[in-house]
Amino acid sequence: MQHCSPDQLALAALREELPAEDAAHLSGCATCQAEVASLQRGVDALAVPAFSSAGAEVAPPPRVWDAIAAATGATSRPRPTVPPVKAAASPVPAPAPAGATAEPAGADVVPLRPRAGGWSRNRWLTAAAAVLVGAVAGGTVVALTGEDTGGSVVAETALDPLDDRTASGRAQVREDGGVRSLQIDLDAPALDDGYYEVWLLEPDAVRMVPLGTVRTGDSVLPVPEGLDLVAYPVVDVSIEPLDGDPTHSGVSVVRGQLSD
Repeated sequence: MQHCSPDQLALAALREELPAEDAAHLSGCATCQAEVASLQRGVDALAVPAFSSAGAEVAPPPRVWDAIAAATGATSRPRPTVPPVKAAASPVPAPAPAGATAEPAGADVVPLRPRAGGWSRNRWLTAAAAVLVGAVAGGTVVALTGEDTGGSVVAETALDPLDDRTASGRAQVREDGGVRSLQIDLDAPALDDGYYEVWLLEPDAVRMVPLGTVRTGDSVLPVPEGLDLVAYPVVDVSIEPLDGDPTHSGVSVVRGQLSD
């Protein structure tokens, strides 16, 4: 079987339209879908405040100019116009320790399996490129917020809290010109050491498809082309730690099943 190329996987992670042949393969290949999901985590992480906030300016060390002077023969130095380094307003929270939060009852989620054999060097470069392109594209690759996507509502559900979670919400699948999107209205506490991610699950929660990260309030996420919502009708919002692991944490806060 000829899998999608690393370039096409990166484009899919950025939610760009693929050639028909690659799109058809991706819709039925679990291996390629898993790699796209892993790449999307890097892109979607830009929506997490701890990752997307600007850091303090840093002055280059003197050896940088020394190297330039040695390579070019320049004898004068630029005037010191670089502002002094300022301390960051607040430190980035450290990733939550693995296994620190137990899976709540009622959130029986089986994580996606990791890829066999790991990644080649080219695929790691592709992943890095996807994140860099996402940084340039900004809001075009992360969840849109505060907007109604328009179109007609084809399915919806209330999002009920699991166990004693203080969260709730509502989800709607809208279709406009054949393009589907999932609009999430999430009422949940802000997180200091993680972020919320939306998944579409099979009724038995054995297989799942990640859609992207969201924050409290309204968010809009694209639904992958060709995804059967009859097979994946359950909308799940999980708390994910800042550990770079693309699998479901097993800690869900709200859940609901789509209906017409």
